[in-house]
Amino acid sequence: MEIILAIVVAAAVIFFGALISMGNERQRKAIDGLREQVVLWAVQDLKIKREHLVQSIQVPDPLEWLNKTASRVCGYDLKLQVLEVVEDPQSLICVSGDGNVKAIFSPLSPVDIRRIKSSRQSRLSQFAGQNPLLHLSRSVNIHELSALNSGHLFDLEVALVWKSLANHSIKHTERIWMYLI
Repeated sequence: MEIILAIVVAAAVIFFGALISMGNERQRKAIDGLREQVVLWAVQDLKIKREHLVQSIQVPDPLEWLNKTASRVCGYDLKLQVLEVVEDPQSLICVSGDGNVKAIFSPLSPVDIRRIKSSRQSRLSQFAGQNPLLHLSRSVNIHELSALNSGHLFDLEVALVWKSLANHSIKHTERIWMYLI
């Protein structure tokens, strides 16, 4: 009799444990679904707010915007002046106000530049003589500019700035790199 009672109690404990576990699993799924809905709502809300900003975005002084963005990233005011624009591979070459620092802005990452430099059959090799991106030393100071360190509308503003300063559109606006020589 005691064995049967122990088996019934053990079965009841296991049964109630399974019920609680199933209830917890249902609750977890409901909470995950709710969290997913909140994330989708937040993303949609940001898209709507961003669309309103896109229509009114302006960069009245592109060179000032570029200088302010570069200063925010590197920590000091460069007082940039545009020196030259190179289209293939895309780069914007600027010089500091005192002439001591040359800043090259490009959508090409250091990995992309190394890939171009290492490929001997590259169609871009003919431009190697005129583009300083392809002659950078390993000790060059590199900064990545993106929405994380340059403002949440960076990708929209950089497209306007590049079009204004270089007279052609930039291919990738999510991030650009600044090479300080």
